[in-house]
Amino acid sequence: MNYRHAFHAGNFADVIKHIVLVRVLTYLHEKPAAFRVIDTHAGAGVYDLTGEEADRGGEWLTGIARLMQARFSDPVAQLVAPYLDIVRAFNPQRDLKCYPGSPLIARALLRPQDRMVACEIEPVARKHLIGALRRDTQANVVDLDGWMGLAAFVPPKERRGLVLIDPPFERKDEFERLAGGFAEAFAKWPTGCYLLWYPAKRRRATDDLARRVGAVAGGDADKCLRLEFSVAPQTADGPLTSAGLLIVNPPWTLRAELKSILPELEKPLGQGGAARFKLEAITD
Repeated sequence: MNYRHAFHAGNFADVIKHIVLVRVLTYLHEKPAAFRVIDTHAGAGVYDLTGEEADRGGEWLTGIARLMQARFSDPVAQLVAPYLDIVRAFNPQRDLKCYPGSPLIARALLRPQDRMVACEIEPVARKHLIGALRRDTQANVVDLDGWMGLAAFVPPKERRGLVLIDPPFERKDEFERLAGGFAEAFAKWPTGCYLLWYPAKRRRATDDLARRVGAVAGGDADKCLRLEFSVAPQTADGPLTSAGLLIVNPPWTLRAELKSILPELEKPLGQGGAARFKLEAITD
């Protein structure tokens, strides 16, 4: 799978991933102690939805564009509001013209005491990310392979925070690298929160990843959540319609929040009424 993100920015997978990211970071605000965000495969930072790549993919039209127009129950509206407010801040003219990637969303939620490190080795993406975070003393963009960065920056000196591992899945062994990289990081920092994103195209690969990550995390029901969201039935050779997140050491509030949020995302994000989700604890 070759996942060039400019074609997919703002799609359903971004929406799900970024809602979870915002909920976790919002929870970290509950304590005054500083935290650090480590984004291992950060990307370009901001994506032009009017550009050729996003226009050719057009996936944002059935992702963030629909979500911005959706109506939610009051409790869910309050839960997704911080995420939608960040997207709106990047689009002050109301029309959706750009979409913030994970590092810019995370940056919007850093307090003065918090820090972020973002790894990106693709030259053009890194140049754009540096430009988006220029003169920012709280965010550090490094020219380092994400897997090397994961090993180098864990544990952070703050001993609180979140690691987002969101590789492009350009290599056939990416699931293996994801499981192995997480295991090495968790051994050094078992109290951090980890978000592991993956495309849910191959059931055997995704089940094996969940099993391995759950085993490393300890097998307790509160240690690892598996979230998968599908907007349409997934086919092996078709476009991505199913994606997942493994959430290790989730905030204790997160599962209940997602149980409220996810059902109300099925209608706006689904294609032909075929949306579905799975949310479960990974246990031994």
